[in-house]
Amino acid sequence: MKSATSLRKVAFLGDYLPRKCGIATFTTDLRCAIAKEFPALQCPVVPVNDLEEGYDYPPEVRFEIAEQDLPSYLRAADFLNITDVDVLCVEHEFGIFGGPAGSHVLALLRELRMPIVTTLHTVLREPNDDQRRVMRELARLSTRLVVMSERGQEFLREIYRIPAAKIDLIPHGIPDMPFADPNYFKDEFDVAGRQVLLTFGLLSPNKGIEYALRALPEIIREFPNFVYIVLGQTHPNLLRNEGDSYRLSLERLAKELGVQKHVVFFNRFVELDELMRFIGAADIYLTPYLTETQITSGTLAYAFGNGNAVISTPYWHAAELLTQDRGRLVPFRDSPAIAAAAIELLRDETLRHSMRKNAYKLGRDMVWSRVAQSYVKSFQQARQDHSFVGRKSSPIKTLDEQSDQLPELKLDHLFRMSDSTGIFQHASFTVPNFAEGYCTDDNARALALALSLQRLGKGSPKLQSLATTYAAFLNHAFDRKSGRFRNFMGFDRHWLEDVGSEDCQGHALWALGLCVAQSGPGSLPLLAAQLFEQALPVAAEFTSPRAWAFTLIGIGEYLRRLSGDRRVTQFREALTAKLQQRYADAATDEWQWFEEVVSYANAKLPHAMILSGRSMNNPTMVELGLKTLRWLIKVQTSETGSFRPVGSNGFYPRGKVRALFDQQPIEAQCTVSACIEAYHATGDTAWLAEARRAFEWFLGRNDLGLALYDSTTGGCRDGLHVDRLSQNQGGESTLAFLLSLAEMQALQNAISSFTEPVGQ
Repeated sequence: MKSATSLRKVAFLGDYLPRKCGIATFTTDLRCAIAKEFPALQCPVVPVNDLEEGYDYPPEVRFEIAEQDLPSYLRAADFLNITDVDVLCVEHEFGIFGGPAGSHVLALLRELRMPIVTTLHTVLREPNDDQRRVMRELARLSTRLVVMSERGQEFLREIYRIPAAKIDLIPHGIPDMPFADPNYFKDEFDVAGRQVLLTFGLLSPNKGIEYALRALPEIIREFPNFVYIVLGQTHPNLLRNEGDSYRLSLERLAKELGVQKHVVFFNRFVELDELMRFIGAADIYLTPYLTETQITSGTLAYAFGNGNAVISTPYWHAAELLTQDRGRLVPFRDSPAIAAAAIELLRDETLRHSMRKNAYKLGRDMVWSRVAQSYVKSFQQARQDHSFVGRKSSPIKTLDEQSDQLPELKLDHLFRMSDSTGIFQHASFTVPNFAEGYCTDDNARALALALSLQRLGKGSPKLQSLATTYAAFLNHAFDRKSGRFRNFMGFDRHWLEDVGSEDCQGHALWALGLCVAQSGPGSLPLLAAQLFEQALPVAAEFTSPRAWAFTLIGIGEYLRRLSGDRRVTQFREALTAKLQQRYADAATDEWQWFEEVVSYANAKLPHAMILSGRSMNNPTMVELGLKTLRWLIKVQTSETGSFRPVGSNGFYPRGKVRALFDQQPIEAQCTVSACIEAYHATGDTAWLAEARRAFEWFLGRNDLGLALYDSTTGGCRDGLHVDRLSQNQGGESTLAFLLSLAEMQALQNAISSFTEPVGQ
């Protein structure tokens, strides 16, 4: 029995079986290997769930995290601190944690008092900005980092500037299997007397199976008894999003090539014992991956370490393992090369067995018992290296230290207000008012909300279906002849006007720009790009500053994805020039505003200036936006310091008395958005306080001390009157609250994940 010296409890954070993914298999195998090798060591597990219902975990799982729910990460940190864990072992892959580039995990790690040892399953040579920030912060918070290849070690030192002394190189673990003749296992799978080529792992298009299939006719001509086994079910995420279309395309390809009698698809996730028997039955193992950017492959490690002859494309892990006659490397996407390598190894039994022995010998350093010992050494070193400087001495926080809590997202009223046509404009109390019908303004806002929630990881099949409905409404609202959107539609689905207002056009362009920027599967971005291109030219005719502003914000989103579009860039330049000129014409030292009246959706004007100025690298424009936003906030602050939007019952004309009521939710929402944009531009936390103050108007920090948000329905009341709340919960007001909540949640997620100002 081995001792882990002073270690009593090591917790494991990552995916965990029975979740079906490579990280889950690795975490389970590593945890079990350490528990077996060091029986006195407690090894609790904290897994991350990608499904709301979770998984049927074994007893060692003590606490579960919901992938996209930031508060659950913070609760997990409290659990780990309170249960007195000595070391946390993190299995890191960008895609398994919530937030941009998996940044939610940083919020958890920042709260911990114990040393952290992080295994990096992916180390990117060319990370995007979010991935670089996450990796930099992950390295700072981790006491030690584990990589599984020399290339990973090299990337950490040269690209991320991490000291070599902080990095441990520990190979991917493998089961300890005897070196055996493949013929021993072939009877079990009914392939006795046949030459067997094997690929296994979760199936997805990046695995390159189609290139292996195209190699088969040439192999079969020389070896008629040859069979290719593809073992593994379709990746669960791919299956949820696209169904089994990739597997079906492979089956069709095999039939087109006439090799269907020589191909076996085992469409299931196999347990370890059965997997090792499959590996044992293979004469050759193949990984025909399509790109080099894979720093670690567990499937390769299993096959190689247990003595398979391996053919692989030269992705990073394979290029490192398969040197010195331990395998064959073939070019990417090269079926003839795969066929030639397979034929060579099947012809030359001596060469094939020599290759197997070379791989098996090196694999003895990769067996789980050896890997477990190496990890425990890393844990012990982490305990020595760890300093409590900068760590919290207690898991208990004062009220001042706690993040401001946001209401739970509740979409009941959004769903209630929506039907197969779109979202209704108005409600009688909480009941949709059919008589008032629909409008493009609100359907554009609803589409923007659905997209924002998907970006937050709060999407669902129902919300995705509604996003399609809202987009369909915009598509129907657009009149191709005039190039403009109609706005008002009756419940009978007849349009009540030929052309909507300029502000309606701006709202639609804003939502379409967001839709274009939204990456991922589906046709919505394609439809949105087409509509955006057709609808943008009328923006040159707009005279409304708000229409300019909403269009500019839509352009900003559009150019986030399609930054090379010169025509759209020119529209941005023209509209920002108009907005600047409008300010120059209207503003004085006392009246720092774009118009002769402060009316509605006011903060969208400085918001558009700040966003466009940042994108165009124009500090003068950014400063103009900040200056006008400061002035507007001063105008819209009450004597008690609460947010007091200009009332819609008269607004605020220059030189006259401002209207105090009726205060509208859209004013709070636009102010929240603008203040968050100001924070992104400056990093000044004062803007966070202003965003929070405007948001709290919904929650009761207002002139009447009454909450407009109704937590029982998920809706928002339509306005604040001089003596009461409106009891109607219409589309615009509910969307204003939900959009504000989504933006505040995204901001809180980012702030909790990163120490430096977001957007800097």
